[in-house]
Amino acid sequence: MRKFILFIICFLSAFDILAQGDISSDKLHIIPQPVSVTEEKGFFRLKSNTGIFATSQEAAESASFLASMLNKPTGYRLKSELTHVVRKDNSIMLRINQKRIGLLGNEGYALKVTPNQIRISANTRDGLFYGLQSLMQILPPAVESRQPVLNEIWQVPCVDIQDYPRFSWRGLMLDVSRHFFSKEFLLRYIDEMVKYKFNVFHLHLTDDQGWRLEILGLPELTSMGAWRVPRMGSWWSFAPPQPGERADYGGYYTQEDIREIVAYAQKRSVIIVPEIDVPAHSLALIAAYPGLSCTKLKYSVNPGSRFNHEDDVLCVANDSTWMVLDKIFTQVAALFPGPYIHVGGDEANRSFWSHHEPDQELMRKEGISDVAGLQSYFTKRLEKLILSKGKKMIGWDEILEGGVAPEATVMSWRGMQGGIKAAGMKHEVIMTPSHYAYLDLYQGEPLVEPETYSMLRLDTCYAFDPLPEGIDSKYILGGQGNLWSESVPNDRQAEYMTWPRGFALAEALWSPTNKRNWPDFVRRVEWRFQYLDEAQVKYARSLYDPVITGLIGADDSIKVKMESEITGIDIRYRFDGTDPDIFSPIYGVRPLDIPKGATQIRVRTFRKGRPLGRQINYPLKELKDKDGNPVKSKS
Repeated sequence: MRKFILFIICFLSAFDILAQGDISSDKLHIIPQPVSVTEEKGFFRLKSNTGIFATSQEAAESASFLASMLNKPTGYRLKSELTHVVRKDNSIMLRINQKRIGLLGNEGYALKVTPNQIRISANTRDGLFYGLQSLMQILPPAVESRQPVLNEIWQVPCVDIQDYPRFSWRGLMLDVSRHFFSKEFLLRYIDEMVKYKFNVFHLHLTDDQGWRLEILGLPELTSMGAWRVPRMGSWWSFAPPQPGERADYGGYYTQEDIREIVAYAQKRSVIIVPEIDVPAHSLALIAAYPGLSCTKLKYSVNPGSRFNHEDDVLCVANDSTWMVLDKIFTQVAALFPGPYIHVGGDEANRSFWSHHEPDQELMRKEGISDVAGLQSYFTKRLEKLILSKGKKMIGWDEILEGGVAPEATVMSWRGMQGGIKAAGMKHEVIMTPSHYAYLDLYQGEPLVEPETYSMLRLDTCYAFDPLPEGIDSKYILGGQGNLWSESVPNDRQAEYMTWPRGFALAEALWSPTNKRNWPDFVRRVEWRFQYLDEAQVKYARSLYDPVITGLIGADDSIKVKMESEITGIDIRYRFDGTDPDIFSPIYGVRPLDIPKGATQIRVRTFRKGRPLGRQINYPLKELKDKDGNPVKSKS
């Protein structure tokens, strides 16, 4: 009886998901959308005796990886084998093309599913790995389970896919300085990234609030710079460190941790890009070594309280600055085998330089006319240091100011203009404009979202195109989503802020522009929610919640406007203090008049009679316009 009841519960749960999502199970739901998909009749049935075969030693690692991914949820004991014999029945064949197929490039793949066999081929191990990710996405959601799932029918729809990426740089950045994230979480985050074919993981390792990397010979970086006093609440409102208060919040990665993370990422076709943010955002470094600042004063690592940003900038003229930087970047270059090191370069307050005699003397000696030029001098000198370690340098778009370093790659965050300018100067560019790619922003109605600032909804993320019109594509490496962590204090919140907006960025960076289709993307996102549930990954359902704003009507009265980013849902509301249900009024296209005496509007979305989004209880006195300004009538 218990098993029967459990079956009924599972059946009804699955029915409820399909009813809420209004999604068709007979369509593929791969994210990012492949270049070419031909759906065919029938299914391949994965069985306990299905063979997994690699046709070369180069493909054998991928075959073993696939077996390990499938064995956990199925409970099977599938094994991979190396073979030169073509198998046809009940098999999965993985092949590295002996003669490269030009269309597939370095990261493309071909996936062919027939009732008897699955074949995945690619020119490289990376391409084969991405073919595995697409295969996993067309298996049932239970494939994401951490435990064996009994009585599941493991079938794969027959399909023919040819696929390759639009851009070579498909990145996500995680700020581990403002809040420290464990090594174990970084490994899980990489696992989620690669499912959607991201291939760059940018770690923001240092900032004013923490230094996260062990550097041998500079022990104070981690004994002092990695720790701050604990605080909770709203960022920048925290009290500064108090006399005698213990700094015990934080952490750092040992060099052995980094080697493990890098090796883990490499096996999953991901490059780790380390960022050491200089010359500004360096308060944790200065707290460890006060002699590197212009003031030489003793500082504490900032806990998220307001402070004088003159204090977090390194002294350019100090020889000790360059000795320490050389030691740091020598070890960073050795720890991270990827081609790039990110050096920050953003938001430098140059005030101290303008009245600090050693820096002024350096400017006179070098013929530098202003402090922007002094930062350019710093960046160019730093680039020579980075190049001497066999690496390429990346900086935020501020490195363009005063003259860009000759071979620098520019990461454009203050809109697209910095990237456009850099590409015009024949520099490589990574587009990461805050309006499209900053994952720390609100993704739904702020009243029901964790506190942060500004707004980036899923549909805006999806509209991101890293290649501006008229710009030579050879200079645009790709793009990246950035998760700054001021308002992201734990692992689960990092997941919540990343997904599903990470899906939108993945599609913007991989799929052809003519394959971009918002309604179909929403359908696929809703399917992916089931997989995230199975994987126990937290995600936001904010796309179901309308954003509520106020405006002033022609009669000078305040009206309520509600906007949803998806179609096919009803926005139901009540002004009378009761909760909306399927019998409540539906919001149309016109803003609502506020009844006299009403103090609150309660709102919830429904689809086919079922509640979909969260209930929002919005105090009318707090209505703001679309720019976040209070709405007040003149009367």
